[in-house]
Amino acid sequence: MRAIATVQQIRDAEQAWFDAHPGEDLMAEASAHVASTALQMVGDHARVLVVVGTGNNGGDGLFAARDLANAGCDVAVWCTGSRWHEAGRAAAEAAGCVFADAREAVEGLAEASLVIDAVLGIGGRAGLREPVAEFARACADVGVPVLSVDLPSGLAADSVGARDTISFRATRTVTFGALKLCQLANPARQACGLVKLAPIGLQIPSLRMWATELVDIAAHWPFPGVDSDKYSRGVVGLDTGSERYPGAGVLSTTGALFSGAGMIRFCGARRSAELVGAAMPSVTFGPGRVEAWVLGCGWGERDDAASVIAERLAAGVPAVLDADALRDLPDTVPGNCLLTPHAGELARLLGRDRAEVEADPVAAARTAAARYGATVLLKGSTQYVAEPSGRVTLAVEGPAWTAQAGSGDTLAGICGTLLAAGLSARWAGVLGASIQALTAAAKPGPYPPDALAHRMPGVLAKLAGRAAGARD
Repeated sequence: MRAIATVQQIRDAEQAWFDAHPGEDLMAEASAHVASTALQMVGDHARVLVVVGTGNNGGDGLFAARDLANAGCDVAVWCTGSRWHEAGRAAAEAAGCVFADAREAVEGLAEASLVIDAVLGIGGRAGLREPVAEFARACADVGVPVLSVDLPSGLAADSVGARDTISFRATRTVTFGALKLCQLANPARQACGLVKLAPIGLQIPSLRMWATELVDIAAHWPFPGVDSDKYSRGVVGLDTGSERYPGAGVLSTTGALFSGAGMIRFCGARRSAELVGAAMPSVTFGPGRVEAWVLGCGWGERDDAASVIAERLAAGVPAVLDADALRDLPDTVPGNCLLTPHAGELARLLGRDRAEVEADPVAAARTAAARYGATVLLKGSTQYVAEPSGRVTLAVEGPAWTAQAGSGDTLAGICGTLLAAGLSARWAGVLGASIQALTAAAKPGPYPPDALAHRMPGVLAKLAGRAAGARD
C-alpha cells in the first residue's frame, strides 16, 4: 500500500529531521529530484520557465533552475511574489538564469519546452490569484508540459479539491516525504499528472490513510485452495430486490456469484427470485446457513425494513448494508458489518448536505464509521473505506464508465462474497471496490454492471497468477 500523509504529519516529520540534522536542510536533495525529472522530460538543451513563490517551494524551484542551467538548459525565472528565497535566487543568478516579470513569463510560453511550477507547496490554499491564475490557464491553452514541485499550485494538499478550482495542471508532479490526498483523490488528482514520490529521508509515523495497489488485491483476495469446498469458500445470503426494483436482486446476486461465492442463498423479492433462478441456476433459494448477508439493494419503501435488519444482524454474521437498508439502521451496527453509501446516502445518515460530504469525504466517512461502529465504504469516483478506528483506505480507481445505475448493487454482492469468505469489513470493502474498478479498466467502455461482473473471473484469474508468482 502507498501511504498518504497530511500536511501536519509532513511538517512534524520535517521538524524531526531538522532536529536530528542541525544546520542542514532538505532543499538541495528536493531540488535535485526536480531537476533530474525535468531533464528526463525535455533533455539538457531545453528552454525552461521556472515560476516560483516566496517560500521553500520557491526555493526548491530556484535551486532546480540553477541545476538545469548548469546542465545546459536555457532557464528563465519568474517570482510571483514580492520576496524571494534569497539563497535560491543567488544560486540561480550565478548559474546564468534570466529573470522575467509576469508579462514576459506569459509571452515566453510559446517557446518554452517546460514550465516548472514552484509557486505554492503543502501550505498553499485552494485556488490561485491573478496573475498566477492567468498564467496557469495560459499554460493549459498553449499545451506546454508542466512539472509541479510537491503538488500543483492551487491545490490544497489535504483536500480532494473542487471541479472549479483554478490550479496548474501538471504533466508530472514530484512530491516529497509521502503522497498527499490531493494526488490520489478526485477531482484534485486530475490536475497532478504522473506523480513521482521522491525520498528525502523523512520518517512519518502513525499514518492513518492508505491507497490500495494491485499487489494488495492479489495478496488479500481469498483464492480457493485444493482443500476448499463450497462452505469453506463462504455462503452468501441475499435479501435484495423488490417487486418494483427486481433488477437490484439480480445484480447483487450476479456480483456475488462472479466474484467467487461458494454458495448463494437468495431470500429476496419473489420477482427478483424468478429472474435470478432463470439466469443463475446454481443459486439456491430460501433460508439456511450463511456466513454473510447482503441487505437493502432495491428494497424501495419497505415497512418491515427495520425488523428485517435487526433479525439478520441478530444472527451474528457480518452483513453488507446497502441502499435502502441504510434508511433504517439501528443506532449501533455490529463491527463486522460494512455500510456502502454513496455521497447522498451518507449525507442523509449524517444529517448534512451532499455538497458538504463531497467537499470532505474522508471526514464524513470517518464520522459515520465512528457513529455507527461499523466500516463504511463511501462510493464514488474515488472510493474510501473508513473504519471506526479512523483509518481510511482508498480503493483502486476505475474508469468513469462505471458511474451508472446498478453498479452499487453489483458491488454489494461482491463485498458479500468477501465477507462470507472470512475477510474483515475493511478488506471486503477495499477489495470489492477495487476488483470492480479493475474489471472496468480491463474492458473500458459503457458496459453495464452485469456485463462487467461476467468478466470478473478473467481478472481474478490473472490476479491469482500474480499471487502464485509472488509466493514462488
